[in-house]
Amino acid sequence: MGMGEHAAGLEQIAQEEIDVGLIQAYVQQLPDKALRFGIRVLLALVVFFIGVQVIKLVRRIVRRSLKRGNADIGVSQFLDSFIKTVLYILLLFMIASGFGLDATSVVALLGSAGVAIGLAIQGSLSNFAGGVLILLLKPFRVDDYIKVDNDGHEGTVKEIQLFYTKLSTPNNHVVIIPNGTLSNSSILNMSTLTERRMDIPVGISYDADIRQAREVIMKVLEEDEAVLATKDRRVFVDALADSGVNLNVRCWADNETYWECKWRITEKIKYALDEAGIVIPYPQLDVHIAPPGDGAGK
Repeated sequence: MGMGEHAAGLEQIAQEEIDVGLIQAYVQQLPDKALRFGIRVLLALVVFFIGVQVIKLVRRIVRRSLKRGNADIGVSQFLDSFIKTVLYILLLFMIASGFGLDATSVVALLGSAGVAIGLAIQGSLSNFAGGVLILLLKPFRVDDYIKVDNDGHEGTVKEIQLFYTKLSTPNNHVVIIPNGTLSNSSILNMSTLTERRMDIPVGISYDADIRQAREVIMKVLEEDEAVLATKDRRVFVDALADSGVNLNVRCWADNETYWECKWRITEKIKYALDEAGIVIPYPQLDVHIAPPGDGAGK
């Protein structure tokens, strides 16, 4: 065996001894590392639990302050959602720093990821901006009854949150609409004014007396206490339809009693017309049969 081969063998043996030594040293350090990691996890859980309680306390203090300041309910809900999101992000940042992550590196990572995330959640950002615009411009408030022209949703505003607004519909459904959609839509706010006009279509037969029908309907309006006497009340011919004469009953009521008043008046009009012998028409078709041989063979 040459000197070169002998030296190579010795070097290989030395390398194997070094590797074995490193492995043994690492194995010996495993319990200490596992213990330190377990302590960090335990501390992280403690910090998270305490942080959650602190966040709840801060939110409670802010809500009470806003309530004492008679702040708008929508503003209070929006700020509560915003504070909750920001504080939880800070809490997670503190926990990550506790695991040895450098704060500068974390900030740089968040900054780099923020651009990519921002592009991925453009819709959510537009919803957030829409929520801010809703709170600043106040096209509606909590407990207002609104109708969104773009999609036809309507109902009472229950919550204005960070990204969404919740509506309660008349049939007791909850509609969640993105704030971005609301800020870019035409909104009909039916609660801005305390009074609301109602239009009730009523059809009568062509054989009926329009003047009599008008008197009967006007009497129903005059006897209902929910119909505002200070506002215009009228019954007029709206159209001469295929099967009858379409009348329009127009009056006003308070927002609070609008629907009950409309339903009640519609029912009373039906009863009053029946008592007066005025027929409400239904779609019908007159068929004229030509006599046999009339026009045949021509």
